[in-house]
Amino acid sequence: MRPGGQPDMQQIMKQAQQMQQQLAAAQEELSRAEVTGSAGGELVTVTMTGSGEVSAVTIAPAAVDPDDVETLQDLVVAAFRDAQRAVGELTASTMGPLTGGLGGGLGLPGL
Repeated sequence: MRPGGQPDMQQIMKQAQQMQQQLAAAQEELSRAEVTGSAGGELVTVTMTGSGEVSAVTIAPAAVDPDDVETLQDLVVAAFRDAQRAVGELTASTMGPLTGGLGGGLGLPGL
C-alpha cells in the first residue's frame, strides 16, 4: 500500500486479474453443468447447459395428440422457459459470490 493506506496500481491489477480468473473458472463450470426444465408433469423436458445450450428435448408419447398440436407446442415452450429459469438460478448462484451481487455479471455480455 501507498502512504495513506491506499492500494497501489500493482495491487489493483493483481486483484483484477484474480477476479478475471475466478470469473473464467465460473463460466467454465456453468458450461459443463446441466439443468432440466419441464412442463405438463414432465410430458416435455428440456435439458440445457448452464451457458444456455440445449442438449436434449424429450417428449413423452402421451403428449403427442395429432388433433391438438397447439398444446404440445405450448408444453415445449413452457419446458424451454423452465430450463432457462433454472439456468438463470444456476448462473446467479455460481456468479453471484464473484460479482458481489452487482447484477450477476457486472452488466457484461455473457456473464
